[in-house]
Amino acid sequence: MTNDKPPMVEIKNLSKAYRRGSQIIPVLQDITFDIGEGEFMALMGPSGSGKSTLLNLIAGIDKADTGIIRVGGVDITTLTEAELAGWRAANVGFIFQFYNLMPVLTAYENVELPLLLTPLSRRERREHVEMVLGVVGLADRMDHYPSQLSGGQQQRVAIARAIVTDPTILVADEPTGDLDRVSAEDILSLMDNLVHKFGKTIIMVTHDPRAAEKAHIIQHLEKGVLTA
Repeated sequence: MTNDKPPMVEIKNLSKAYRRGSQIIPVLQDITFDIGEGEFMALMGPSGSGKSTLLNLIAGIDKADTGIIRVGGVDITTLTEAELAGWRAANVGFIFQFYNLMPVLTAYENVELPLLLTPLSRRERREHVEMVLGVVGLADRMDHYPSQLSGGQQQRVAIARAIVTDPTILVADEPTGDLDRVSAEDILSLMDNLVHKFGKTIIMVTHDPRAAEKAHIIQHLEKGVLTA
């Protein structure tokens, strides 16, 4: 039985270079691949291989020089900066290595932040926040501040914040890079659960082969080129 659904992410002939004075430094060269809905992809490669640049292009943070990026059927390479900002807010959940939580806000308030840009009522926001904090196993920590939480718990808050708007894709840049092994395994199991139980599509940059083992697909970048 064939799956006729289009890919969640389609990347075709993608290239990106940066300019340093008169010098042009190629970062990504002719990248092409697809990611299906509900897939978990790991991007691996040495420092400077272009992994984070590729993640930023998929997330609409940076713009490609050439090529096409479609996410959920939308060609984001054709969007203006203002359109991209609106698209990111509605479609992308970000998970960072160092959590990026606001230290003066509670776990609840940190997770609620993206919802303040939506037309949801206060009661609806509370329902969303309480639901996702339950999903990440922190319903009993919602009134705690980041300084009162472990690194693993802070990353769970960050994941709850990433999924509270029900985004099309989740992008994770070294999400276990600042965690001990036990906490890292917990976070990877949570991400795996988001894929299998909730059908989320995740693209993760990682240096850690054990983290990449959780992914369905592993893509390797070497000097801006996908290798077999």
